[in-house]
Amino acid sequence: MMTNLFSIFDPSTNLFNLSLNWISTIIGLMFLPYSFWLIPNRYFFFWNFILNSLHKEFKTLLSKNSNGSTFIFISMFTFILFNNFLGLFPYIFTSTSHLTMSLSISLPLWLSFMFFGWINNTQHMFTHMIPQGTPTILMPFMVLIETISNVIRPGTLAVRLTANMIAGHLLMTLLSGTGNSLSTYMIILLVIIQILLLILESAVAVIQSYVIAILTTLYSSEVN
Repeated sequence: MMTNLFSIFDPSTNLFNLSLNWISTIIGLMFLPYSFWLIPNRYFFFWNFILNSLHKEFKTLLSKNSNGSTFIFISMFTFILFNNFLGLFPYIFTSTSHLTMSLSISLPLWLSFMFFGWINNTQHMFTHMIPQGTPTILMPFMVLIETISNVIRPGTLAVRLTANMIAGHLLMTLLSGTGNSLSTYMIILLVIIQILLLILESAVAVIQSYVIAILTTLYSSEVN
């Protein structure tokens, strides 16, 4: 029995005092070899179409001298997407609903962008602090605002992903726990709502993966 509503996100499988729930994070890697030895089918071509579309979109956002960088963001999109979808299955731990996972993705990338930008393009980074046409009297405030907005970027990426994953799972848990004292018609209605909510959560899983990948690409383009 749950001690509280948020206990559904607690890692509960332990062996030798090690949480095995986080192993679900790398389950998506098991699907990668299929693309190399299975006969190509419509699902394979559809997935390749998605990856090629993402590659073209990321390439337009990045500078011309950043060849191969799109692979990083496509891999991040795929990794987050697999984890978001796996969390929709029963009894599978949702790692992306924890700040530990989302911050582990966003913080190292943001730090690498900042170090690369300030070391290699220092003047370019300073120009980003003050937008063109800013009055002289407002320049100190703009520097402060831009600095704060840069510092909170990894936190906003992590909280956005975590909050969206938690919200849908909590709503599905609340609805699933109200069927014991309802009539047959209400239970049927509740099942339909759960199915619709599951479809919505599937869409959120895709959208959040895309949003994190596209925002990270935009942050990367600012330091080049």
